[in-house]
Amino acid sequence: MSVVKPDKLTDKKPEKSLLLKFSKKSGRSHGKISVRHKGGGHKRKFRLVDFKQDKIGISGKVVSIEKDPNRSALIALVNYKDGEKRYVLASEGMKKGKEIITSEKTSIKNGNRMKLKNIPVGTIISNIEMIPGRGGQIIRSAGAGAVLMAVDKDMAQIKMASGEIRAVKKECYATLGQVSNFEHNAVKIGKAGRKRWMGTRPTVRGTAMNPVDHPHGGGEGRSGAGLKHPKTPWGTPALGKRTRKKNKSSNKFIIKRRSKR
Repeated sequence: MSVVKPDKLTDKKPEKSLLLKFSKKSGRSHGKISVRHKGGGHKRKFRLVDFKQDKIGISGKVVSIEKDPNRSALIALVNYKDGEKRYVLASEGMKKGKEIITSEKTSIKNGNRMKLKNIPVGTIISNIEMIPGRGGQIIRSAGAGAVLMAVDKDMAQIKMASGEIRAVKKECYATLGQVSNFEHNAVKIGKAGRKRWMGTRPTVRGTAMNPVDHPHGGGEGRSGAGLKHPKTPWGTPALGKRTRKKNKSSNKFIIKRRSKR
């Protein structure tokens, strides 16, 4: 088992005004299990995170860096000059006392937020808008970062960690720097009980079941799936089948597909 404790974490209780009740249904819809392997887990409060950061031109000071139980990235409590407090996604290197600002054009400093058209090519960015004014929708998990490849006419080209190159309108906002807590992937859970604290129930292999319970079930001894095209208990292809819709409206914005590993 291993635990990662980031250096910049502040010993402070969460901001009460930015907490919400977080009730769980444990993978159930109308009382019936619709998502397996969910249930139990520690009680949590939901943190209201500001993905838009739409206080244009108003600088704010980072009061604390906190761990959010609902996401892999760290969050920062920012106290703006007009007195308002908001949680934002913490960028790598962000610490208590640092000043950040959202503006159409501002200084190139990790944590600052600006329009793609004004960001230098080759900069690592995160929490990127896909539609102007909607707020950051992509590159939000711990350690994530995309590279701004080019700005051409009305569109900016962004290279994701997966290798996919995508076009986004240059009027969209993005945060400079990669998302904090890049060591998140190095954590070893260590024991089944810790997974239960996180709200995950035991998972049983399909091949260990009977044919009545799973398409992979049955057979003598430790036999495999035994199917040409392995599928889920509900008959959906589960190996190598593309699940993206062929006529998805956002397909036109994908310049290069992600590379197969």
